[in-house]
Amino acid sequence: MTGEMFEIEGERKKRVCYFFDSDVGGFHYGPGHPMKPTRIRMCHSLVMNYGLYKRMEIFRAKPATKREMTQFHSDEYVDFLSRITPSNMHSFVKEQHKCNVGDDCPVFDGLFDYCAISAGGSMEGAARLSRDKCDIAVNWAGGLHHAKKSEASGFCYVNDIVLGILELLRYHSRVLYIDIDVHHGDGVEEAFYTTDRVMTVSFHKYGEFFPGTGELRDVGIGKGKYYALNFPLRDGINDDSYKSVFEPVIQQVMESYDPAAVVLQCGTDSLAGDKLGCLNLSMRGHANCVKFVKSFNKPLLLLGGGGYTMRNVSRAWAYETGLATGVELGADIPVNEYYEYFGPDYQLDVKSSNTEDMNSPAYLERVKNIVMEHLRNVGGPPSVQMMDIPTLPIDAEMDDMNQDEDLADPDERRPQSLLDRRVQASGELSDSDDEDEGGRRDHASHRDGDSSSSNGRRPHKFGMGVGIMTAGPTHGVGPSGHTTIAPALAPMDVDALPANGEAGGDGADAPAAGAGGGSPKPPLAEELEVSDSRNGR
Repeated sequence: MTGEMFEIEGERKKRVCYFFDSDVGGFHYGPGHPMKPTRIRMCHSLVMNYGLYKRMEIFRAKPATKREMTQFHSDEYVDFLSRITPSNMHSFVKEQHKCNVGDDCPVFDGLFDYCAISAGGSMEGAARLSRDKCDIAVNWAGGLHHAKKSEASGFCYVNDIVLGILELLRYHSRVLYIDIDVHHGDGVEEAFYTTDRVMTVSFHKYGEFFPGTGELRDVGIGKGKYYALNFPLRDGINDDSYKSVFEPVIQQVMESYDPAAVVLQCGTDSLAGDKLGCLNLSMRGHANCVKFVKSFNKPLLLLGGGGYTMRNVSRAWAYETGLATGVELGADIPVNEYYEYFGPDYQLDVKSSNTEDMNSPAYLERVKNIVMEHLRNVGGPPSVQMMDIPTLPIDAEMDDMNQDEDLADPDERRPQSLLDRRVQASGELSDSDDEDEGGRRDHASHRDGDSSSSNGRRPHKFGMGVGIMTAGPTHGVGPSGHTTIAPALAPMDVDALPANGEAGGDGADAPAAGAGGGSPKPPLAEELEVSDSRNGR
């Protein structure tokens, strides 16, 4: 029996592609680590048992390859991630220290496979958006916004967001990145700090809080000046206060920047009751951001991120998946394999607490006015020189949408891949006899062998500074590991990437992605977290 769904009146029908790999729930960061990939499988269980699979196409993206990861990350770093395991990690002590792996970002079984699944979903989602095969792409396994060019940070190893944006930039002139995680989206901001092809907007807790970046005065540099916007928040912000700043800022961003595509990082550690967060959003307050961004009818990539109270993470992402498809999920959680996690009330909603809101209306208004002033300096949407779209391996595979059908069992009347691509017509009252709502979760792995899990070994700790898991009320001061040095230029020049069909200014001369960043500035004065994709990548 599926849960209740209610059509949202006046909603324009969207084509939604949803990416899920059943292997992702089998990875484990280690004993006591707050990041638990099982939350993604919990969310998927709600998505399926509410019956949302009838309203969208479901894909299992092909994991990203090492070559695809090196479009942003350094060859040396990607090779290190692919080689290190818990059994050989003591042979890589120097590399671990250099790449900030071993404390917040431990070595665990299947580490590279986990990164490949996360990045694969975001890159394929971006590729489908670019080719107009969907209006919204959803990858809750993505959103790992702290990873740098050659360094892990804040539980993130490979920055799937940057890889997804680079894919979008091959077809779109401008991409807007919005981050509603409690932590600053430092890895994405740093990657595009010197270009106007991407505008990054982050709403986050600031002030003795990981990663220590994202001050109001950090606005980008060179050609990217005023294309990085930060809205620093204090503890305990509630739904009304958040909405009062989020909506006017994003409205002005859309008018001033006019992006061709939008990436929204939906980290749920900004929800009330999160184990590492300190904000006070309800599920509906968090989801309002998704609903508002969706209303602009731009190609939209929805990604996961932080979120460390698993039952709340899965609730919020399932509800937001429903909003993407044009429905509101009913309050009563349907029976599912994680049902006991949602007791004692078994209700979908995540409510705000009575935490005091330290963000006074005067403070929010002052910060909003400064952010709006930065936006006025943009002076209208930048344009980019039109050129041929560079060819990548993903193109051949995306062009042959039925390449995997030859592998389907000829004795199976309707292959699972075909069923997962079906979308139920509006007004259809009954399920078809092919839609077994109870048995669509257990699919064969795309990898040989069992899903990886931690062997329980505690990783070697290097004492490289304060990170995201630091005990105490502030949860961390400054960047995890050590001060980030401005990285070398990335292998792909963002401003040289073509934007199909948009002619204009001389965009090919700006610095490449990956430049910028650096040590955080001093704080401002007090006034101021299925099936194989048969036609996948």
